[in-house]
Amino acid sequence: MAKSKKKKGAAWSKDEVKLLKRLFPRGRAREIVEQTGRSLAAVKQKAYNMGINTRQRHLWSANEVKLLKKLFPRGRAREIAEKTGRSLGTVRQKAYSMGINTRQWRRWSANEIKLLRKLYPTENTQSIAEKLGRPVDSVKTIAYLNGLKKVETTPPWSRKEDALLKKLYPHNSMREIANQLGRTIQAVTARAHKLGISEPKRIWSKKELNLIRKLYPTKTAQQIADKIGRTVKATRLRIVKLGLRKRRYKGKM
Repeated sequence: MAKSKKKKGAAWSKDEVKLLKRLFPRGRAREIVEQTGRSLAAVKQKAYNMGINTRQRHLWSANEVKLLKKLFPRGRAREIAEKTGRSLGTVRQKAYSMGINTRQWRRWSANEIKLLRKLYPTENTQSIAEKLGRPVDSVKTIAYLNGLKKVETTPPWSRKEDALLKKLYPHNSMREIANQLGRTIQAVTARAHKLGISEPKRIWSKKELNLIRKLYPTKTAQQIADKIGRTVKATRLRIVKLGLRKRRYKGKM
């Protein structure tokens, strides 16, 4: 028996969240609607917020496409989103992919431009498109016309850091250098390569080899490299030379 319709914005209970996690990945969103009394849009939005995806891609049904063709040209994208339980961005993306346009070009509002200016430098473009309900190409175009650019997330290397890198590189492990500089091992390796610093051939110690043998069955090459302070490439080559193989789990017959 379906529950009575819940007030918009009502907090989700632990039981409802548990139900969402169990049924949504199986594509049973409407069943959640019936059991919780929430709208389909609310269920899908909650799943999206929690990072819960269906195991199969949610394809558009013939009726949904028909509704899209009927209402989208009239500028009623929000109505389509509400009736199909899809996000506004998804509705617009589908319309553009099918070549369905509104009868009039929808101008960007001052508030949209303001939000774009705030988010574009540091946030993922796809995420911005979803928030604005605009196609990604449109977001990129307006950002370009407004002179907006992405901000480099990692700080540039200073002369002092470069000097310290050159001093430490020949005699210390990547992990030790990375820790002293406050950078990742990958960043240190890339910078050394750019500066033309060649790493002297380091002999693998018995301790390192034993650690590789111990960790390889259950750890990735990346995790092992981080643990011993070597590059992933060097670690993988050493694993091959040692002839190591991952353990295969044998289930009961």
